[in-house]
Amino acid sequence: MSTSDPTSAPIYTTSSYLPPRHATRWDSGHLLQLVDILCEQYHLSHNEALIATQTFLRHFRLCPDNEELSLDKWRLLLWTRALGEKYANLAGDVYRRWLQLRYYYLALSPEVLSLLVKLRTHYHLALITNGPSRAQWEKVHYLNLRCHFDLILVSGDLPWEKPHSGIFLEACHFLGVEPANCLMVGDKLETDVQGGLAAGLGGTVWIPLSSSVLPNLLQCDTHPTFTLKSVTDLPRILPSPMKPVVRTKSRDLQGFTSLVQNLSLLSLPDLDDCNSNSSHSSQCSTSSDGS
Repeated sequence: MSTSDPTSAPIYTTSSYLPPRHATRWDSGHLLQLVDILCEQYHLSHNEALIATQTFLRHFRLCPDNEELSLDKWRLLLWTRALGEKYANLAGDVYRRWLQLRYYYLALSPEVLSLLVKLRTHYHLALITNGPSRAQWEKVHYLNLRCHFDLILVSGDLPWEKPHSGIFLEACHFLGVEPANCLMVGDKLETDVQGGLAAGLGGTVWIPLSSSVLPNLLQCDTHPTFTLKSVTDLPRILPSPMKPVVRTKSRDLQGFTSLVQNLSLLSLPDLDDCNSNSSHSSQCSTSSDGS
């Protein structure tokens, strides 16, 4: 990354690598807790609870959004199918508990929140995420990410997704900076690092989610500028900032307007009229950065 003007250099991150506050991966953590809830509160056997939960999560990951239904109705339908005829009447309650657990486990750790606040004092921060628009903006909303970023781009709103250079160059254009003055931070070599390289960004940072994927680096042609164990190590590789970044109201307003337009599609779960076993053709939106 160019150090000629460090305060103009945006740092791009990906939604799948904003570490949650819990050390356990959120999917395994809330899976086990859901199984316990189904057993203890709804009297499913352990095997029934485990199969239902795994079935829901498998189909949810394959198709997190269905364009023909609201997010709530689609997820409720997936839970209804996963629970089967015997427990279909529990789908509404189980969905609400799953949604609560999902965002409990996805919530950012205090250390990461503190890091974002400190970085944003001296750098522009942008969040670039792959995935269907409604599902990704729901994450932004429930995790209260807007206040930590100057720009949030969701591939579902754009003609490109990572690793296409277009989504990175769009962020540069919006923020009014040169790609050579930008740093990409992410956990996926094939989208985050490769995309940053394709866009000609000044540097890329790979933060693998597990040490077991480190051999992947030796087996591919995509090599990051830096590899870190944790996102909290990021400050040690950044140039020393000289002055606070100056933000223009017009840029903030444009980003906020984009967010408001997308949040208008969201609602809190309203499941009174959704308890249905009827089938729907799947118009799936996939390629998400995370579940």
